[in-house]
Amino acid sequence: MIRALLLAAAFAATPALAQHAGHGAVPASPPAAVEDPSCPAEHAAMGHCTPSVLTPPPPPVDEDPACPAEHAAMGHCTPAAPGAAAPPPVAPPSAAARSGPEHAADTVWDPKEMADVRRAIYAEHGGFLGGKYLLDRFEYRVVEGRDGYGWDGEAWFGGDYDRLWLKSEGEGSFGHALEAAQVQALYSRAIDPWFNLQAGIRYDFGEGPDRTHFAFGIEGLAVYWFEVEAFAFVSDRGDLTAAIEAEYDLRLTNQLILQPSVEAELSAQDVPALRLGSGLSSVEAGLRLRYELAPEVAPYIGIDYARSLGDTARFARAAGEDVGGWAFVAGVRLWF
Repeated sequence: MIRALLLAAAFAATPALAQHAGHGAVPASPPAAVEDPSCPAEHAAMGHCTPSVLTPPPPPVDEDPACPAEHAAMGHCTPAAPGAAAPPPVAPPSAAARSGPEHAADTVWDPKEMADVRRAIYAEHGGFLGGKYLLDRFEYRVVEGRDGYGWDGEAWFGGDYDRLWLKSEGEGSFGHALEAAQVQALYSRAIDPWFNLQAGIRYDFGEGPDRTHFAFGIEGLAVYWFEVEAFAFVSDRGDLTAAIEAEYDLRLTNQLILQPSVEAELSAQDVPALRLGSGLSSVEAGLRLRYELAPEVAPYIGIDYARSLGDTARFARAAGEDVGGWAFVAGVRLWF
């Protein structure tokens, strides 16, 4: 009987203890989760594991090789790590860089051996031989109702530096003797990538007496792509003359090209036998529009104006000739 009363009292006290624990007792905390650096995201979503929280790396710091120690201490800049390569200087080369010998390797190795090496390199990479023929103008000319013709062409053969040039130009009228023509044979030597020095012989023939000249001048490509040449001539009679010419190719389209040109001739003295006066003796200007059917073949049309000046004009009037005028021209330009 006594055991039964004790069991009943225990059952009666159990709700009170549970209610007291709900008011003041502190429940036990859940066990700490163990972080797993290899926990994939899908496993973490299902509660199978807990991924570790990674600290993002600090942003890269721009290193300054010129950062002084006092600025680095104040946090104004970050010095470069020891042994880091400094950036190249931002400055033009010094004058000393251009004051050395033309071939610096000759100061270290035998100059004769280096000269042999340079000749071998030149022969391997630049010692080619080639040639070209250009008939720049081969045209029909109409001058005040008189039909005539004219030509201007050149050819060369050689390498990068040394070449043989042949040039010829002239004009005349149909049904009459050749008015004037010349042929030149010149040795050409490149002095830079743009210009050549040329020297040789020029021979004139036509209506007047024939003349042979020593020719010396320069030919090349000037700034803005102007083709220019300037020559001096000394004849076998001691006459000194000169000629300057320039032309430019204005490409309107890939195949349509407008070519203005100008030429002036000068003489140091009067040459009555050639009806040539001293000073600026004549000028000629032309404008030709050509269409390239192919790079090697281009028909053209244009106009040309020529005039004698000074004493040359006086000689022409005395011989009953015109001192100048306009001409309509049509022709073809060829090269190969």
